Amino acid sequence: MGDGAADELKALADPDFMRQARRGYPEAVYGEGKTPEQLRVIARSYASRGSTDSPVIFTRCDEERAAAVLVELPDAVHQPQARLVVWPADPPEPTGGLVAVLTAGTSDLPVALEAETTARYLGRRTELVVDVGVAGLHRVLGRLDLLRAARAIVVAAGMDGALPTVVAGLVAAPVIAVPTSVGYGAAFGGVAPLLTMLNACAPGVAVVNIDNGYGAGHLAAQIAAPPVDG
Repeated sequence: MGDGAADELKALADPDFMRQARRGYPEAVYGEGKTPEQLRVIARSYASRGSTDSPVIFTRCDEERAAAVLVELPDAVHQPQARLVVWPADPPEPTGGLVAVLTAGTSDLPVALEAETTARYLGRRTELVVDVGVAGLHRVLGRLDLLRAARAIVVAAGMDGALPTVVAGLVAAPVIAVPTSVGYGAAFGGVAPLLTMLNACAPGVAVVNIDNGYGAGHLAAQIAAPPVDG
């Protein structure tokens, strides 16, 4: 790459380094749609500032994009199934309440891992519970002690998308519902569970976009944050 092209890429990379100070949480870098070279330039801008207590999360990174980030931030952690790269590698010491992250099925796990990893690196204690969908209600009922100890609960579900309503009817904590694009044709790539969740009859259910594990994990971390003094 010539100097001109490199300078052009650098001009396009303008990370929001002050977001942590402004709103309490650092910026995330959305990888999908960016070229590996663009991500490398962004990662280099973080590396040039040195290590920080506020982790930067690179989301929606396939293997090629993750590799580009790791060239500049070799001590970052790569979570392939969640398609995340996080730097620094060690999450902060947890504060605040517990965030529980549930999946209806194992196929929903990538989205749930994105949510769980996000909440953990934003400073919350997390617990991941996999495969407790409504087709076997005994499985979610068997985890009630954990769910009732949580300050916020993320539920990732495709197919019929009914699990968030069931969970919200059993606990006091707010439930963040994440429709996933898992399912046969009539699930319409996640639209069917999205509509089910938006029509939840149990109060206390908030819905994020299809497959948006990052948004769900971030919201859960905010809900479960320690109280602000004063």
